[in-house]
Amino acid sequence: MNRGGPGRRRPLPNVPEFTIRRMPATLEGQLVVAISSRALFDFEEENRLFEAADDRAYMQLQLARLDQPARPGVAFSLVHKLLAFNTPERARVEVVILSRNDPVSGLRVFRSAQHYGLPVQRGVFTRGEPPWRYLRPLAANLFLSTNEADVREALLTGVPAARVYPDSARAGANHPDEVRIAFDGDAVLFSDEAERVYQSQGLPAFQDHERERAATPLAPGPFKPLLEALHRLQREPGPGGLRLRTALVTARSAPAHERAIRTLMDWQIDVDEAMFLGGLAKGSFLREFEPDFFFDDQTGHVENAAPHVPAGHVAHGVSNGG
Repeated sequence: MNRGGPGRRRPLPNVPEFTIRRMPATLEGQLVVAISSRALFDFEEENRLFEAADDRAYMQLQLARLDQPARPGVAFSLVHKLLAFNTPERARVEVVILSRNDPVSGLRVFRSAQHYGLPVQRGVFTRGEPPWRYLRPLAANLFLSTNEADVREALLTGVPAARVYPDSARAGANHPDEVRIAFDGDAVLFSDEAERVYQSQGLPAFQDHERERAATPLAPGPFKPLLEALHRLQREPGPGGLRLRTALVTARSAPAHERAIRTLMDWQIDVDEAMFLGGLAKGSFLREFEPDFFFDDQTGHVENAAPHVPAGHVAHGVSNGG
């Protein structure tokens, strides 16, 4: 007799009832780079059409070129090398396309990534709307875009971000086993405290200010979180001995150099090279270092660097109306 009543199933003996749930994916513990399609690939010809006509013509051109891989863009080398830190057993870097492109144009972005063997699987395409608001749910460590407004908003939300100069030189091929990244100091790695003194009171006052505070660490700038994330990546070589090499490239000179070095020591972060140039043009020094990317807050320095290396502008601090 079925004592459970009509229409009711009796549970099987000794078999627990449970629900199978798929655990959500997570990017926790990974270096997350969000990048626009124009920063990763050379879409300058297509972009000129977009600016001259409308997004429909742009979409049609991208769709017509769906099977034509786009040429590598300014940040391609950086992304390609960072992704090489991943292994089948462990994902250490995630690259996400974050683009004002429409979803149809996004097809070509993914096709181009596949052509070059870039394991890029995530993307957000907003068709003209600001995409920076998706940086927080991504927990992005870096945002690279050619759109200045998006970069400024990202920096305001606390995400390290730079406006890529699309006409920058592409990275060289002399260091296939090293990811090389160069940073300016003040208003990039460090706060713009000292830069404000320099701009308002001149070089002698700046030197005195920094000499007197040599033992006092500078406050963090917008790119300290990225430097910390890179430092964690740097501790363990990637497959095939892949390494990460960093450089501080600053207009500071002695005696102001000491505070910069002591600040990094206080943060327990090492950089591999430090260039205290005392106002010399940075471009020729960067040409010798051969970074996969260079970050600076002053457009003059970026413009000087761009003919030699991939470069981006960090729109932060007193030099940028901050």
